[in-house]
Amino acid sequence: MLRFTEEHEWVRIDGAVATVGITNYAQDTLGDITFVDLPKVGKVVKKGESLCVVESVKAASDVYAPVGGTVTAVNAALGSAPELINQSAEKDGWLCTLGSFDAAELGSLMTADQYEAWCKK
Repeated sequence: MLRFTEEHEWVRIDGAVATVGITNYAQDTLGDITFVDLPKVGKVVKKGESLCVVESVKAASDVYAPVGGTVTAVNAALGSAPELINQSAEKDGWLCTLGSFDAAELGSLMTADQYEAWCKK
């Protein structure tokens, strides 16, 4: 199940794991990603809190937690290849995984169709 925020983050739920990243729309808007300041494993975040920072040739942008939880893993490949976000934002360019997330918070997030319509506004 994939859900989206108005701030252009996505979250994919697979059992007890929530994988987080930025959307294709966000990476396209940012331009070439040059650096990702990934969160530390063990970091606890609430929904809407800054999770990490993505830097591009245009700007540095906070990435906000689409759901609250504890960071259980980070995409270490982004350390040497941040361009993975540009190449595959919603698959290989994931940022981190969260455990102990509140599934009830998913209800306020958009489906793919809702997000696509929202981006067209």
